[in-house]
Amino acid sequence: MNFLTHQGIGVIGSFDLICSNEWQLKLSESTYSLVLMPAVSALPSTTRTDEQQAARDKRVLTIPNVISLVRLALVPVFVWVLFGRNDRGTASLLFGGLGATDWVDGWIARRFDQGSTFGKIIDPVADRILLGVGVLAILIDGSVPRWIGVVVVAREILVSVGTLALAALGAKRIDVTWIGKCGTFGLMGAFPFFLAGKSDWATRDWFRIAGWVWIIPSLVLSWWAAAGYLPIGRAALREGRAARALKGS
Repeated sequence: MNFLTHQGIGVIGSFDLICSNEWQLKLSESTYSLVLMPAVSALPSTTRTDEQQAARDKRVLTIPNVISLVRLALVPVFVWVLFGRNDRGTASLLFGGLGATDWVDGWIARRFDQGSTFGKIIDPVADRILLGVGVLAILIDGSVPRWIGVVVVAREILVSVGTLALAALGAKRIDVTWIGKCGTFGLMGAFPFFLAGKSDWATRDWFRIAGWVWIIPSLVLSWWAAAGYLPIGRAALREGRAARALKGS
């Protein structure tokens, strides 16, 4: 029986079996016909086991988590710059930079497989605190129209109360939706523009225009996402109760 290997391709014996990582061609001895079928690879499986995945989910000290914690730590610095130094320009840069890190840590988590259960909790918490404190501070400063600030704060309170209520009722944890992330990112971009629009910069009028361009679609996305959490929340509550009932049986 002959055996030939060349660049991952083997020809074995009387059946002349040609193997690759994804497909194999089998040459039938009796009919000499080619049959295409999935290959059975002899290489070790790279599929992650449940134990390995659980260990990775328990990680806390990851780059995305550190970025989220730094974002939280700098929220008081933003408030100090805005009211302590009365520097709207620098405060707008700081708030905009902190908002941008929300996408940076998410990209790192996906690109380098650094997602974790702690990250799924701390990231939206950091977003809610940054946006809530930032909007209230800018609203008190008078740099944004009052109705915009009220609409945004009302939405944040509604989502936060709903999240706490679902958790208290035993619902399964809900991940932030893509629409919600887009709405939050838009709001974190619009409010720094409004803040810069009230600064002493020569380009403040352009920043004020940019704030209006960003704020309208961002408000629509944020409230659209809030409405979308209603069916998701009901499903999470059913799943959480079913899981508890299964454990109790």
